[in-house]
Amino acid sequence: MSKVQLYVYDLSNGLAKQLSRQLTGRQIDGIWHTSVVVFGKEVFYGQGISITQPGMSHHGQPLQVVDMGETALDEDTFNEYLTEMREHYTADKYHLLDFNCNSFTNDCVGFLTGNSIPDWIKDLPSDFLSTPFGAALRPTIDAMFRRPVPGTPSPAAPQLPAPETLNAAASASPNPALASALLQAVASQAYSSGSLSAPTPATLSNGAPAGSSTVAGAIHMCTNPSSFHSLLHGHRAAVAFFTSPTCGPCRMIEPLFEDLARQKTHGSGSGRVAFVKVDMAVGMGNQVAGEWGVRVTPTFLFFLDGKKVGELKGANGSELRSQVDLLLYQAFPPHPHTKLSLPAIEALSTNPILFAQVPALDTVSTKLSSFIDAAPSSAELQMAKQTVTTVVIPLLKTRFPEKGAAAEAVKKPSFTAPAPLLASWAASTRSLINALPPSQLFPLVDLWRLAILDSGVASWIATTTPAQPDPLRLFLDKALALLDGADPAQKASGRNYLLTVLRALSNGFAHASLGKTLLSRAEPGGKRGPVTRAVVAALLHDDAAVRTAAASLAFNLAATLQKSRVERLRGAAVGSVPMEVEEDEEWEVELVSAVLEALSNEAQSEEVVHRLTAALAFLLRLSPFYESQLASLLEVLQSRETLKARLVNVQKPEVRKLVEEVADKLCA
Repeated sequence: MSKVQLYVYDLSNGLAKQLSRQLTGRQIDGIWHTSVVVFGKEVFYGQGISITQPGMSHHGQPLQVVDMGETALDEDTFNEYLTEMREHYTADKYHLLDFNCNSFTNDCVGFLTGNSIPDWIKDLPSDFLSTPFGAALRPTIDAMFRRPVPGTPSPAAPQLPAPETLNAAASASPNPALASALLQAVASQAYSSGSLSAPTPATLSNGAPAGSSTVAGAIHMCTNPSSFHSLLHGHRAAVAFFTSPTCGPCRMIEPLFEDLARQKTHGSGSGRVAFVKVDMAVGMGNQVAGEWGVRVTPTFLFFLDGKKVGELKGANGSELRSQVDLLLYQAFPPHPHTKLSLPAIEALSTNPILFAQVPALDTVSTKLSSFIDAAPSSAELQMAKQTVTTVVIPLLKTRFPEKGAAAEAVKKPSFTAPAPLLASWAASTRSLINALPPSQLFPLVDLWRLAILDSGVASWIATTTPAQPDPLRLFLDKALALLDGADPAQKASGRNYLLTVLRALSNGFAHASLGKTLLSRAEPGGKRGPVTRAVVAALLHDDAAVRTAAASLAFNLAATLQKSRVERLRGAAVGSVPMEVEEDEEWEVELVSAVLEALSNEAQSEEVVHRLTAALAFLLRLSPFYESQLASLLEVLQSRETLKARLVNVQKPEVRKLVEEVADKLCA
């Protein structure tokens, strides 16, 4: 008996543990690379299958060594297995997420011991892709490892992406600078060679180019019963394709199988279904086939919750499509709301409500200057005044002519506002916030409210680092202190400030770059928590204008969430939705509860009722938590009765139809 060990390395060299929560909102302790150590040698997959002395690879010393048990097989048998595997684990098939070193070690460990590698290693790709950052990054990773077209020459290995490519991918994160650093480190490690053995040749034993027989990135490859069972255990639904090298019909239907795998494992299917290829001539593939009674190729088996529910023999393309669709329907039935007729809700626009009016900028400047002059004088305040009056105001006049419409200006190319200028304005904003009370800050907030409508300014705010003052976060903190305060006089004097902050936050949804940070939970840039606190408190404010602004912000949050859900339902590729929102049960329950409480208290403004009802509709429709949490909550909170009671004060026919539809269809 020979000992089998798993060497575990971190491709990020510790960066994932330090930065993952900031980038993804979830703690990821490492980007794991593994190798198998047995018979006195370390075997791993990267640029082909490589063999070296234990601990002597280019990855250095392992971060952790996991005992995988013992093998009864001899070294010659294992070497024969590796020879077979070299034709399948070639350099051009490597994919950072779908077909990587851990895929190989899981196969090897299964062959040697019948076990599988730990779940915390196997599940890393799905954990990563379940985050908004991971989902947004998926298309870039797929492009990095795109397979060559069959029949064309294939490179020995994928090429390391250019820095600008990685930087573009990193922009999906709330903190692009940190994301770029992490991606550079992982990519460099993943593409490194440095092993003692040569990379796998780029030609298969039959003389065909490696690229003409690749496994698509969305397809798993299993060579032993252990890895097959592990894959069934990790996916609700699975489709297994049993093939052999001499099977002509297999080669005919394989492109369709790969196409189905790409379609069904991207977008709304990401991480939910597995497409598996089992070559009965490789490793212990014949044992996998024997276990499930497969004797001819091609054979397709369909699994639901680990149990076989269907079988298809032969190269029948239309039947294969039908069986796959049936399996996915059984595994993931459509949301009950897709069967409802909701014309009033479907007629609602998901475009954000913006406060785009251009104020008299000279009047705003004069008002703010008077407040600064009345405060205790300091060089810092005078510098802030000079920045606003001599730099910011002229810039805003150029971008937003007072006689024009700011809403139209939003659609135009952004003006040139150098980052140092915006940084100076943000620093001045911090100085003014520290020196002036909320009642005197609303002119300053109003200037930012207008500026945020420009895409360049919005992008700059979205990418501020912890070392830079973030004007929206500064305004939010001050607004929350005002809302949490117990002094009625202070709350009343801060009314204009709170109103303008809520309008500025609503304008943050004019551009996806800033909207992402408003909805992100990831620190340091994510603002979902404080934005939600502000909305929930402001919806119950005594002032009708403040409640209208809060209802507008609530609508923008809900509309963006709804848009993300609809795109996923349509099968949009992961990461292709401009503002993909991470679903969160507690957050959505909190928002629904707050909107219903605000509706029950609203007896004055039909406009507030309209916006809150639309927000409620978007929060409920297609929610993944509707049946498990929200339906019972709606009953407890008597949501239907609450909405019906608001009809007394609603005159507009379209608003009445919306209220009745939400009450009768989504709250019944």
